[in-house]
Amino acid sequence: MLPPMSPSPHPLRQTLPADPLPRHRHAAPYWAIVLAGGYEEAGDHGRRRVSAGDLIAHGAFEAHLNRFAPNGATVLNLPTEAVPPQAFGRLADVDAVVRLVERDPIQAVALILDGFEAIAPRALDWPDQLAAALTQDPSAEIGAWARARGLSGEHVARGFRQVFGVSPRRFRLEARARAALGDLIHGRASLAGVAADRGFTDQAHMSRAVQAVTGRTPGLWRRSTAYKTGT
Repeated sequence: MLPPMSPSPHPLRQTLPADPLPRHRHAAPYWAIVLAGGYEEAGDHGRRRVSAGDLIAHGAFEAHLNRFAPNGATVLNLPTEAVPPQAFGRLADVDAVVRLVERDPIQAVALILDGFEAIAPRALDWPDQLAAALTQDPSAEIGAWARARGLSGEHVARGFRQVFGVSPRRFRLEARARAALGDLIHGRASLAGVAADRGFTDQAHMSRAVQAVTGRTPGLWRRSTAYKTGT
């Protein structure tokens, strides 16, 4: 079953309890700035453990789940189109960002970009390594990956789902869908060509996957992009 899709967040301070937050998807990009507490996030770019002062940049249609520390966490969600070069890092002055968000969100974005220190993701164990492999190459063969590490397919499927809340096959399919969406928006290849390049069985297979992740078919994305660019 696909994760629910949350609406585009407004600038919002949330106090989140210690209860886990199941895998969910946001339709628009945003930054999550951790103000207090901490949590582990397992999402489309792997797993990260965050604490006060950390920032996680989420792209459109990315999905993740959260496991919170015993005292929960306080998070500021800030919608933005500006995404740092890494999806995870630290802010030089969180308090200054929070004060500025209330007065001038646009300037707050500039302050964030100026004071953002990217931190390279760290693979914690084999589920993270598999997530990284499937993100970097959505056509990667899961069975071959498991055999090369002496793991059974059943163990990989069960362990990956426990960490990420989704099977590795679904994770791979959604990675393909997001990659295809980028091609549809920024490229000029035909729909059939994009489907073949991204490893889908056929155009219909790609259409179902993209629509499941984004709520719109590839054809609608291509037409809306053509309208905006005047092509």
